[in-house]
Amino acid sequence: MLDRVKEIYQEIEHFQIQSKDELEQFRLRYIGRKGVVTDLFEKLKQVPQEDRRAVGQELNSLKDFAQQRFKESSTSLENSFSEDVQPPVDLSLPVIPNLYGAQHPLNLVRQQIISIFGRIGFSVADGPEIETDWYNFGALNFPDNHPARDMQDTFFVDKKSNGAPADLLLRTHTSNVQIRLMEHQKFNTTFQPIRAIMPGRVYRNEAISARAHCMFHQVEGLYVDKNVGFKDLKDTLYHFVKEMFAKDVKIRFRPSYFPFTEPSAEIDISCQICHGSGCPICKYSGWVEIAGSGMVDPNVLINCGVDPEEYTGYAFGMGVERITQLRYGVNDLRLYTENDVRFLRQFQGA
Repeated sequence: MLDRVKEIYQEIEHFQIQSKDELEQFRLRYIGRKGVVTDLFEKLKQVPQEDRRAVGQELNSLKDFAQQRFKESSTSLENSFSEDVQPPVDLSLPVIPNLYGAQHPLNLVRQQIISIFGRIGFSVADGPEIETDWYNFGALNFPDNHPARDMQDTFFVDKKSNGAPADLLLRTHTSNVQIRLMEHQKFNTTFQPIRAIMPGRVYRNEAISARAHCMFHQVEGLYVDKNVGFKDLKDTLYHFVKEMFAKDVKIRFRPSYFPFTEPSAEIDISCQICHGSGCPICKYSGWVEIAGSGMVDPNVLINCGVDPEEYTGYAFGMGVERITQLRYGVNDLRLYTENDVRFLRQFQGA
């Protein structure tokens, strides 16, 4: 066996490697699964017990020698190819123009939304995307096992030992930031009015299609103070729609239900794609829903330590993808996350 090992040493040392094909032949012959070195290891069991230790050490040395020869030859070939191969230079080619970058359409619309609400006194607030059940559901008047929880398919971070959903989850809306803002008032000696919007990513366990995605963006708003009424909510949203879209856009409020607002309403605007004549985006109705809204439920105020007898407020939430769709005529939500340069270049200078 030791004589055979010495022969293989000599073969490896004198093996000519001048090309990638010869390098591959070397690998297959000596260090591959069916190579010579592997075969010798298989035959080690036939060596007498008293010689097996010495022979095994020699085989390990042979294996290291073969792998080192392969590594050095591979590095040498790569360096020689990089030095020899030079790209041709054609001095007659025209100069490549300096192309301007483009902002993502979702960022453009998000900035426009922040600007519109900023001009009427709304600040910007942010909060965690990994949230507890209390801030995402409990404080917002979602009782345990309430059917309203089924409206939002949730990504839970993990599960408890008994298989029940864990307390940590990916937030399904940015309303968790509203709760944190109101809860912070507990530590103030005097209540400070809250007027803020909360832009951010949210997550729901939905199948990805042209109309839905498991990750999207929302902007929610909250205004809490004395004597805040539903008219204030309507005036605010009327102003936003007129600023974001055309002045002649039509708006309507439809009664709805949300666990955290009462009364609640959904906001529709006349379709900006077909201008009311009917298309797949508006399902041929001429109207497209852009937001949900309502007066903050007294139970939510109580959960946050705010006295509902003294203070009232309104809240609203809208999807940035939907606003962008109507603003720029995007007909497939998947385009926002596919990073197709042909799509993104359309927003240069927007």
